[in-house]
Amino acid sequence: MLLPETIYDRIVIGFSGASGIIYGIRLLEILHSINIKTYLIISEWAKKNIAIETDKTLEYVKSLCAVNYENFKLDASVSSGSFLHDGMVIVPCSMKSLSSIANGYDDTLISRAASVTLKESRKLILVPRETPLSRIHLENMIKLQDAGAIILPAMPGFYHKPRTINEIVDHLVGKILDQLKIKHDLFKRWKDS
Repeated sequence: MLLPETIYDRIVIGFSGASGIIYGIRLLEILHSINIKTYLIISEWAKKNIAIETDKTLEYVKSLCAVNYENFKLDASVSSGSFLHDGMVIVPCSMKSLSSIANGYDDTLISRAASVTLKESRKLILVPRETPLSRIHLENMIKLQDAGAIILPAMPGFYHKPRTINEIVDHLVGKILDQLKIKHDLFKRWKDS
């Protein structure tokens, strides 16, 4: 029996150990506010960055998602292609996680879930936050883009004249939501003059 195309309203989110955890937390807040179920995987360094870079607690972050997993839990449902979802976002994405995914290493739940997302031809969005980039970083990004991933670096725009850090963060989170085809009003779109 054929079923109509459905939207699962489930998104897998990975927080790896790069700086920029504020982007991931804000994405969770937005998705939570519109009742999209999120399945969060948090690396150990991401936990540390929550404490270092924000005034949020790990408990608060976990309260924003439907399910949360430790990064070592390779038997989690999100590590299987049979787990249906609308896409995966790794935000922030460390170069270590990016390399693991690009090279099929699958040593953590984040990299395993990302690899499965690619092999199942689902949307994978990686938000690296590193500068400058080495040739190795760039080659890994090209490999992933060629494999179907979306590379969305944490590079906010300024044409909307942000006045606060929150407006800068919302601009980037809005770009992620655009890729997930989720309507939002987090920033003013470019208009003809």
